[in-house]
Amino acid sequence: MAIQGMELFAVAVVMLLFFIMLKQFGIWEPLGLDESFDCDLELSMVRHQPEGLDQLQAQTKFTRKELQSLYRGFKNECPSGLVDEETFKSIYSQFFPQGDATTYAHFLFNAFDMDRNGSINFEDFVIGLSVLLRGSVTEKLRWAFNLYDINKDGYITREEMLAIIKSIYDMMGSYTYPSVREYAAFEHVEIFFQKMDRNRDGLVTIDEFIETCQRDENIMSSMQLFENVI
Repeated sequence: MAIQGMELFAVAVVMLLFFIMLKQFGIWEPLGLDESFDCDLELSMVRHQPEGLDQLQAQTKFTRKELQSLYRGFKNECPSGLVDEETFKSIYSQFFPQGDATTYAHFLFNAFDMDRNGSINFEDFVIGLSVLLRGSVTEKLRWAFNLYDINKDGYITREEMLAIIKSIYDMMGSYTYPSVREYAAFEHVEIFFQKMDRNRDGLVTIDEFIETCQRDENIMSSMQLFENVI
């Protein structure tokens, strides 16, 4: 699986799949005139009631109408207003029938579950989506770092990066070509740390991660693939 910028391949996959999901489920279709009423009127129908649209508009880079459209799509797919991890894994795995996306979906779920309560609500969803689709390069890199920092202690370790890369290989399954060699994941981890671990202490900080990525043309090209996709 010879991919330049392997460090951010996971994030590219995330952004692409969310774009596909939005289109597939009709979440991003423009609102008709008869649908432009305030979604706040519908909140009593769900178990989890999101923050007001004005507050979410201030927290994201979506317009009010875009948030209304996103909310309707989210509510249609998740009537309770919450997505638990098993449901998230089930949805995500549909895109990788030739592999096992369970572990990667677990890591991705934790990146979206900002308050660590075991579920993704509408606020978690749109705030993460705003970063992935419309955030600055730095914001996207911070999000990627949070994905890789599995235990959320502010550092990426070799063990964490190895777990992420192995989960990507598992997810891609038979789509990996040429076939993955036994030690390929370990080699990617070493390459990652050679680039990122500038003080050679065995840990990658968020500052090391962002500074190194911003100086790497391949990584920056990967990040820009999804600029202004919607």
